[in-house]
Amino acid sequence: MSKAKGFLGEFREFAVKGNMIDLAVGVIIGAAFGKIIDSLVKDVIMPIISFIFGGKVDFTNLFWVLSQPANYAGPHTYADLTKAGAVVLAWGNFLTILINFFLLAFVVFCLVKAANTARTKIMKEEAAAPAPTPADIVLLQEIRDLLKK
Repeated sequence: MSKAKGFLGEFREFAVKGNMIDLAVGVIIGAAFGKIIDSLVKDVIMPIISFIFGGKVDFTNLFWVLSQPANYAGPHTYADLTKAGAVVLAWGNFLTILINFFLLAFVVFCLVKAANTARTKIMKEEAAAPAPTPADIVLLQEIRDLLKK
């Protein structure tokens, strides 16, 4: 029983550490950020790309039918074909997710670059302006100098 308590206590100590909580917060924010990027790609960028290419491009509906069910006469849309049991290679959806990934990577790169620039600026300011000497230290230095005379 003591081994189980030791294991649970060790796990509790691990789970409560600051790094673990920071990681959990990062994952939650990352998931929400991923939804924002998904919406950016789906609702903003893809319509612009579709407009540029004459309104005919919808990457999510670009696919190849590898195997169609026998006697299928329904519409040839991705949703209907997969519902009917067709084997469909959805390369357009993959392209959308790939664009999504590159946009997310670019946004994260910009955020990290901005954070590093701000951190460098703060470090330079801290190095350029040393902290003022506390009053008690100044007083002790004056006493030392007077004793030397």
